[in-house]
Amino acid sequence: MSPSSAATPTTIGVLIADSNRMQSQLLTSALRRHSEFHITTCPMDTASILQAVSMKHPRIALLSLNAHANISETVTTLRRFHLSHPEIPKVLLVDTCDRDLVVSAFRSGARGIFPITDGNLRLLCKCLLRVAAGQIWASTEQLNYIMDLISEIPSLRVLNTQGTNLLTPREEQVVALVAEGLGNREIARELNLSEHTIKKYLYRIFEKLGISTRVELVLYAVNNGDPRQAEWLAGTTRILPSA
Repeated sequence: MSPSSAATPTTIGVLIADSNRMQSQLLTSALRRHSEFHITTCPMDTASILQAVSMKHPRIALLSLNAHANISETVTTLRRFHLSHPEIPKVLLVDTCDRDLVVSAFRSGARGIFPITDGNLRLLCKCLLRVAAGQIWASTEQLNYIMDLISEIPSLRVLNTQGTNLLTPREEQVVALVAEGLGNREIARELNLSEHTIKKYLYRIFEKLGISTRVELVLYAVNNGDPRQAEWLAGTTRILPSA
């Protein structure tokens, strides 16, 4: 294999996966002006990506989500690629950075998200170099999305045999935290409530479910619960749909 057809020890092999042929050509042409990169391309689908990886062994991958792409399919492709090659850092090139896309992308293995609307080639090169070196590339807004996700209080929906909710959203949070093994004091701290209030919640929960102990509550939750996430703010609860 000639030096021109493969990355060298001094260059970084970059795989560009993009089903928009014109955009792929423009990206390739722009990045090839930078001697630190060796560029290869393939369509944005799992089979093509895995074939390209087996042949070229890139050090980093740049996956493009263009305006006409199906976001769900792109995230699925990213996830399958990551499961097959977790050692290859991946950057997602996007048109927009809404919360759901950012969270899904990082959950699926992305190590960086770069908005193509920035139109800054020098910044994109910096992004690729940083991610190839093992760092994360994310804006403050994107990091806030991830931090919000980490700090969300879990919620456990408890249903009867007809599929009807038996508890209020706050009671569902209490059940979820009990199921995670937290005591009343810890639950009170998580929900910014008093221990006395938590005891009152537990009394009502026991009464509604016809049980009398925390062990029974955990067993009931395991057998009848439907886990989901809830975003918590002091004094309020907003339930999010299941992932």
